[in-house]
Amino acid sequence: QVQLMESGGGLVQAGGSLRLSCAASGRIVSIRTMGWYRQAPGKQRELVATSISGGSTNYADSVKGRFTISRDNAKNTVYLQMNSLNPEDTGVYYCNAVLMTYGGSPWRDYWGQGTQVTVSS
Repeated sequence: QVQLMESGGGLVQAGGSLRLSCAASGRIVSIRTMGWYRQAPGKQRELVATSISGGSTNYADSVKGRFTISRDNAKNTVYLQMNSLNPEDTGVYYCNAVLMTYGGSPWRDYWGQGTQVTVSS
């Protein structure tokens, strides 16, 4: 069984910063991608940023220049540094990983429980 454990959400004023962390644990053979999605009230879940094995990254246009995704492959952990936050960044942030486990199906999608980020104006 694989678990994605998120931390770092909270309440922050506009212009502030937060850092999210997500650690993957379990019988993991290899991780292809790790990333973050978010869901605002009344809206669909959307991509925030992803980090692909090999070093490439992908960001939503709305967060480019403000958010930075990074990975610690030795710890199976992904981070999201969020700067210059604004109220539109409010939502539940979900960690996602595409990975392979021992004895399991290759390259399956896994999700964390989500962490709330609230930005006040």
